[in-house]
Amino acid sequence: MSIVDTAKQAAQGLLQSAMEKLVPLAPDSWIPGGVPDPLIARKHGLIGKPVSRLDGALKVSGGAHFSAEHRFDGMVYASLAYSTIARGRIVAIDSAEAQAAPGVVLVMTHHNAPRMAAPALFGSSPTAVGASDLPILQDDRIHWNGQPVACILAETQEQADHAVSLLRVTYAPEPATTTLEGAKANGIEPGVFMGGPLENTIGDAEGAFASAAHKVDHTYRTPRHNHNPIEPHAATLAWIGDELVIHDASQMVSQQAQTIGEVFGLKPEQVHLTSPYVGGGFGSKGLWDHQIIAAAAARLSGRPVRIALSREGVYRIVGGRTLTEQRVAIGACADGTFQALIHTGLTVITPHNAMPEPFILGTQSAYAAPNLLLKVEATRMDLLTNTFMRAPGEAVGTFALESAIDEMAVELGIDPVELRIRNEPEKDPTSGLPFSSRHIVEAWRQGAARFGWDQRSPVPGARQEGEWRTGMGCATGTYPYYRMPGAEARITLTRDGDTVRAKVEVAAAEMGMGTATTTAIVAAERLGLPIEAIEVGYGDSAIPGAIMAGGSQQTAAIGAAVIAAHTALVDELLALAGNDSPLAGLSADEVGSDEGGLAKLDEPGRRESYASILARAQRDSVTATKAGSAPLELMHWSMHSYSAVFCEVRVNAVTGETRVSRVLGAFDCGRILNPKTATSQFRGGIIMGLGMALMEETMVDDRSGRIMNPSLAEYHLPVHLDVPEIDVIWTDIADPHTPMGAHGIGEIGITGVAAAVANAVYNATGKRVRDLPITLDRLI
Repeated sequence: MSIVDTAKQAAQGLLQSAMEKLVPLAPDSWIPGGVPDPLIARKHGLIGKPVSRLDGALKVSGGAHFSAEHRFDGMVYASLAYSTIARGRIVAIDSAEAQAAPGVVLVMTHHNAPRMAAPALFGSSPTAVGASDLPILQDDRIHWNGQPVACILAETQEQADHAVSLLRVTYAPEPATTTLEGAKANGIEPGVFMGGPLENTIGDAEGAFASAAHKVDHTYRTPRHNHNPIEPHAATLAWIGDELVIHDASQMVSQQAQTIGEVFGLKPEQVHLTSPYVGGGFGSKGLWDHQIIAAAAARLSGRPVRIALSREGVYRIVGGRTLTEQRVAIGACADGTFQALIHTGLTVITPHNAMPEPFILGTQSAYAAPNLLLKVEATRMDLLTNTFMRAPGEAVGTFALESAIDEMAVELGIDPVELRIRNEPEKDPTSGLPFSSRHIVEAWRQGAARFGWDQRSPVPGARQEGEWRTGMGCATGTYPYYRMPGAEARITLTRDGDTVRAKVEVAAAEMGMGTATTTAIVAAERLGLPIEAIEVGYGDSAIPGAIMAGGSQQTAAIGAAVIAAHTALVDELLALAGNDSPLAGLSADEVGSDEGGLAKLDEPGRRESYASILARAQRDSVTATKAGSAPLELMHWSMHSYSAVFCEVRVNAVTGETRVSRVLGAFDCGRILNPKTATSQFRGGIIMGLGMALMEETMVDDRSGRIMNPSLAEYHLPVHLDVPEIDVIWTDIADPHTPMGAHGIGEIGITGVAAAVANAVYNATGKRVRDLPITLDRLI
């Protein structure tokens, strides 16, 4: 890093620190969300009504083209060879047989690959999204077992795959750290996530814990998890002149295009990346080695390339969730009020990235306690780079925290729901900020009544029918509200006679959660047009702005950008309206969109249609582009989504088989924009949580660092028979400080689920399982 870059970073750090001190002191009206979004008060429109996904028909009819379904003339197919050692160097690659194999167009290794820069590491700049800072196919070094060492292009996929099997690679292994014990021996360092330290200390938590009347102090462990989106990672790309065109599956369209461009020394406008359809992402559909290797091979061969990773290929080069060891210690008075809350532990990262599992994030705002100690430390292993995975931090952190809460409820003889409510904080326990909206108690009350919680026996093992023991458990789930900077929206109104249509463009990603549909709903309400008159453009780096589909923040980011673009559009329309309009002399603050035009807010009869304004100005269209406001609300309020998760399990006393028989999630996530897609999101998260609780675990050979179960036959996921009835309810109380009053819902569904299952297993059997997954051997 240069002196200039270091100085810039220092200046940015000072500015950020100053903002964090000043923004909380500012009046609400100065902050985005200080004045409630007008759409919150609108009760009779599309918001809150079930709307089918606009892309649904295309997907079920084959009309939606995913990344591996695009074609270029003369296209060839890529296949990768992966290293079989964890650390060392390549001594030789014998490719003679592969080059002579039928259909082979190119064998590319570090010997002949184009010279490329290393991808910029995620978070090192606003547009950097590299998974690690390692150069790709630029030297003979091996950094993990599974690293790509060669790429073969052939006329068919089968020919490429066969040719890869003919490569003979010789390695010189070097000592590698592939065990947790070895990593600990090499050293432990402070955990850092998204540039900030993972540590909070308030009061004397250890001292208060030592003197507490009631104590719980245990260690909880979670294993590695791998990503398994239904669509494996793929890209189809071509060099057209000096421009690179990529059809990809990406959660970060604009940022990924820019990072790839920097690898090849291209200007941003020389890379065009499209990603309208993504077959599941959960944090994994970003920039990995395969896109860069395919682009390099396409340049070297002069042919367009399709690269589609096999399921094993996804396990070899696409990171997942890393393992954790967490200590949770709680000290409480006899009435259940917490005096000390300690949540500390260890996670694993690699030498070439900084992505620890930030498992304390949910604990920071969960419960009132005058003494808090929260800390994540990290150690490094020579393994595949880990990355974001649905609710990074909260998914595994809530397992440890909420299991410990249940253990404290048993210690005190207090109902687990009541214990949580007794420790409900009035303000954020760590930041001291007021909550923008927090109605988790309502969710607990409604969920308990609907689930039949009062039928639960507090005595473990009290309910048994034959060999099957039945138990109930519960847990709190939480995930923060995020809104990342950089989002822009472009709104274009087009007139065809008296008919007006609108196109809303955002550089967002659609992974199947219904983003395009929700955007259309909100745009229709914002513009006062029917949803049939709205077209949504997305998934294209040519669209201005940068919106990442991650952190459950995309809806908020799009919402804020559309608010800004709509305001700019109103300004444009008022300027076009001129002095002959009923709106003459009015400012954008005085008018709103309604029934296909603009109307004065306090005098609705004073209005003019969009068609009339454009016709008089002799215009067929008008366009406005604007970026959303800076997300200062995150420094002014403590903002989160919440859930109360209830679970019933049946455990076979003879075999240890565990079956989840019922789940209910009661959610507090602000206003629900589209109940149809929201229900699907909540249920999907809960199912993923069931997998985490009962079966998911990446097996790594400690001797070689190689993943041993890289397939859906060996890495177990919930199937239909594993998934019970899942009931979903929500408070639907709008947050007055967010766009549309909504919070993100993509990740809240998974949080708390594993703990609810584990707590139900304890209630059924009396056995406390503190290491995931809860497999038969832990219950027999």
